[in-house]
Amino acid sequence: MDMERYLIHLKNQEYLPINSREILHRARDLISEMDAHVRLARIATGFIEFDIAIETKDVDEFVEKLSPIGDLDNLRHIVDEEIEIDQGIKDGIFYFNNERFWECHEAFEGVWKKCFGREKELVQGIILVAVAYAHAQENELKIGIGMLGRALEKLGSSPSMYHSIDVERIREKSIEMQKINNLVLFEI
Repeated sequence: MDMERYLIHLKNQEYLPINSREILHRARDLISEMDAHVRLARIATGFIEFDIAIETKDVDEFVEKLSPIGDLDNLRHIVDEEIEIDQGIKDGIFYFNNERFWECHEAFEGVWKKCFGREKELVQGIILVAVAYAHAQENELKIGIGMLGRALEKLGSSPSMYHSIDVERIREKSIEMQKINNLVLFEI
C-alpha cells in the first residue's frame, strides 16, 4: 500500500508554537506502533496541524490515537490537483485568514504555476509571507522574519491590489513586523 499525505488539525486550547517539538514527539510516541509518519507539527491559535504520511485506511485510528492531544478539528487529504486561478486565490485567502498557512502556500503555488512575469513574482511574495507564518508555527520565528525580506523583494512595487488582496497592506505589515522582529496575525 502507498502512503498518502494528510493534514490533520486538532483543536488547540493550550499550546503555543514553542511547544511544537514537544507536541511532535508526543504525537510520534502515541502512534509509534502504527505504520505512519508525522512529518511535523505547526501550532496555530485554534488548532495544531500535523503533516502526516499514512495509508488512508488507517486515518481514523491515527486520529483516535492523537485524541489525548486534542479533538479533531479538520482533516484534509493532500492530492495534486489542477485548480483555476480565481479558485486558488479564494482558497489561499481563506487559508491565510484562518491561520492555515501551509495550505495557503499550496493554494497560491497552484496560482503561481499559471502566472507569468510580474504577476508570478507578486504571487510568490504572497506565498513567502504565508511560509513565514508556517515557520513561526513550528517555533522558527527567526526564519519566518527572515523570509519577510524575500517576500518584500518579490512584492516589490506591484499594484496595490491583486484580485481582492490588498498587496499594499501586506507590504506595510511585513515592514512593520520586520521592525518589531515578530510576526503579528493579520488578514489579507
